[in-house]
Amino acid sequence: MAKNKSKAGKILDKAKALFGEKVEALSGKESKIRELISGVGNKLANLKNNPRIQKLIEPVSVFIRMIKAHFAGTHKLSGTTLGLLLLALVYFLSPFDLIPDFLGIFGFADDLSVILAVYAKVKDEIEQFLDWERTQI
Repeated sequence: MAKNKSKAGKILDKAKALFGEKVEALSGKESKIRELISGVGNKLANLKNNPRIQKLIEPVSVFIRMIKAHFAGTHKLSGTTLGLLLLALVYFLSPFDLIPDFLGIFGFADDLSVILAVYAKVKDEIEQFLDWERTQI
């Protein structure tokens, strides 16, 4: 089974190994999660003019909205999904990951890989959330 593990699964395993304990510590602390979301928002704002990271903006924005809805009590997420979304945001925010962000566009390649792997892993819940979100307007 380990031999057949997908590339996305391997990327997620590496991200969990690096930041799994941090995500577990965050899980129950809404104020710390708000700080994380604020930091991610600031990083996205600083990078918004970089055309090479445009693929990150939409999935990260969806993750943030899902987490906010979860903590507002309007759309609950499973513990696994919440953990994966937090993992993706922690990984994205960290300047020191598998490929450090200070290496320019190459530094965001692993961030994009982790975010897209999480997106693929929780795609059904994302689609449910987006359907729910459309009914809230």
